[in-house]
Amino acid sequence: RNFEGIGRALIHFPFNPSESHRHISAGNSPLLSPSPNLLFTAGDEVLSHASQSAESTMAASLTRSLISPLPGQISAKPSRSTHSPQSLISVRRHCGVSVRASTSGSGNNKSYEGKNGTQALELKVGDGAVPAACDVLTKDSLPRPLTSARLANSGSGGSRLRVAYQGVCGAYSESAAQKAYPNCEAVPCDQFETAFEAVEGWTVDRAVLPIENSLGGSIHRNYDLLLRHKLHIVGEIKYAVRHCLLANPGVKVNDLKRVLSHPQALAQCEYTLTRLGLVREAVDDTAGAAKYVALSKLEDTGAVASSAAAEIYGLDILAEDIQDDSDNVTRFLMLARDPLIPGTYRPFKTSIVFSLEEGPGILFKALAVFAMRDINLTKIESRPWRRSSLRPPGENANGLQKCFHYMFYVDFEESMASDNAQNALKHLEEFATFLRVLGSYPADTTML
Repeated sequence: RNFEGIGRALIHFPFNPSESHRHISAGNSPLLSPSPNLLFTAGDEVLSHASQSAESTMAASLTRSLISPLPGQISAKPSRSTHSPQSLISVRRHCGVSVRASTSGSGNNKSYEGKNGTQALELKVGDGAVPAACDVLTKDSLPRPLTSARLANSGSGGSRLRVAYQGVCGAYSESAAQKAYPNCEAVPCDQFETAFEAVEGWTVDRAVLPIENSLGGSIHRNYDLLLRHKLHIVGEIKYAVRHCLLANPGVKVNDLKRVLSHPQALAQCEYTLTRLGLVREAVDDTAGAAKYVALSKLEDTGAVASSAAAEIYGLDILAEDIQDDSDNVTRFLMLARDPLIPGTYRPFKTSIVFSLEEGPGILFKALAVFAMRDINLTKIESRPWRRSSLRPPGENANGLQKCFHYMFYVDFEESMASDNAQNALKHLEEFATFLRVLGSYPADTTML
C-alpha cells in the first residue's frame, strides 16, 4: 500500500517534442506537458510560459534528487538557432527558479511549436543576492516578521534557500534555521501558523520550527499544525539552548523588577528567576522580549534571550547560562512542501499520526506492531482531535458518552524504505481509524 507522504524516488526521462500527445506525470502531479504552453508543476505551484514566436526544437530533462525533496535542476535547452539579445526576457519565480524565454527566433526544425511558433528556452536557478537579514538596531531597519496579511506580497525570488522561523532576529529558531540550512535566508514569522502558510504558499522554501524541549516538553501548537497542514517533515535538528539575562546598558541586576521572555524560556529558568525575585511576564518569543526592552529603553525590566539577541539589540548580558539544567536542548523539525525520499544509507526516523477506536488494550495493540518488529519508539504524544468530521461524538464500549477523541503522534527509528517499517504500518492500518505518515527523514545524531 502507498502511505500518504511517500513519493517516488527517481524520475528521469527524455523529452520528445514530436510526441505532442504524450503526458508524463509522477503520482498525480504533471511534470511536463508538451503542449503549446510549457508547463511545469512542483507541489501545487504551476509555472507556465505561453509560446509566442520561435521555431526551434528543444530537449528537456528533469532529474529529481534522491535526497532533496525539491528538484535539483530543471533545464530546457534549445537547438541551434539565433536569438536577438533584446528578445530574451527573464521571469523570476518565487521558489527561486529563474525562467528565460525567447519572444523571437528562427530555426528549421518545426517538430514542436506553439500557436505563434515560439518556445521556452531555459530554466535555471537564479543568482540573485539577498540582503543581510538584520544589521542595525532601529525599528525601521530590522526585518518585519511575516504575518498572514503580508504573505501574498512576500515572494521568494533569490537563489538562496528561504527558511521561515517563528520570532524576530536573534531568536533561537533563527539560529536553528541557520544550523539546519547554512547560508540560507532566514525569514521571521510572527506566529507558527504563519510559517506553515508561508511554505504552503511558496513564499519560502522551508520552515524550521520547534517541536519539543528537553526541559519544557512538547510544543503542542506545532503538533496540531502538523495535522492541520499538509507539509512534510524532511529533517530534524537539535539545538543546545543557553539562556542569558539581558538588560539595557548601565542597568544592574538589583535594578530589575520584572523579566520578559517566552513561556518555555521562563519555565526553563524558573529557579534562577525565583532566586532573583523577578516577576515573570510571558511574550511571544525570546528575541522579541529583548527587542522590546531595547527599543523601549526600560530600566527596571530585563529579558531572557540568547547572546545573539544581546548583540543585535545592544543589550548587556547580566548573567549567562541561567537555565535550571545545563542539558537544555530543543528539537526542531524541518518542513517542506514535498516529502523526502527515504533511504537506508544513514539512520532514519519516521513520524506518524494515527487514531484508534476506544476499547480495552487498543493502544497496547497499536504499539505492539512496533515492539514485535524490534522498532524503537523515540516519542509518543497524544493530542485532542478537534475535527468532528473524522469521528462524531458517540458511545464507548460501556455505553457511556464519549466526548474526548485523541490523535497519537509517534516517532520511531526506522526508514520507510525498509520492509520492517512498511509491514508495521500495514499492520497498524488494519485497526487504526486514521493513519498518516508525516515524514521519513535522517535522524540528527550530532553530539551536543
